[in-house]
Amino acid sequence: MKLRQPDISDASSIAAISLEVWIGTYLKRGVSAFFADYAPDEFTPAKIEKLIRDPKQFMLVSQNTEGIDGFIRVSSESKALVPGCSDVEISTFYVQPRHHGKGIGKRLLRAALQHCRETAVESVWLATNAENDPAIAFYLAQGFLHVGETHFKIDDEKYLNNVYSYQIS
Repeated sequence: MKLRQPDISDASSIAAISLEVWIGTYLKRGVSAFFADYAPDEFTPAKIEKLIRDPKQFMLVSQNTEGIDGFIRVSSESKALVPGCSDVEISTFYVQPRHHGKGIGKRLLRAALQHCRETAVESVWLATNAENDPAIAFYLAQGFLHVGETHFKIDDEKYLNNVYSYQIS
């Protein structure tokens, strides 16, 4: 396993992982047309390419012998949805479920936090679905603190999210 910054040719792999993880995590009770329309429109290679090119985004992928199995994206100038957080967000952090428990997530997170240290970021925040118990346990075990709540919105629908913060300095 090696960590590296993605290039444009990785966009379709990152989009596929995003679809896989998002659908597996958030569509546990069935798939409605609402979500069936949202996910493929949201996680496209074109949108991922735009993120890879954006200087306000820092991305790392985990590469194994077969391909990419996870990635993390840190966004600067991302206003927190609760007071007291910085403007640096871990905006996407996905590891394929079949690769959970292999240390990939820890390595990606450590490398992203090291990037933040090197760029003088004092803290980062993230939001995760309030029902995503495995992710919540992971973030707490890595030293994140629960600092508030917000909602993930798609059209007129709202879903409760917990907000976590990590002090780097």
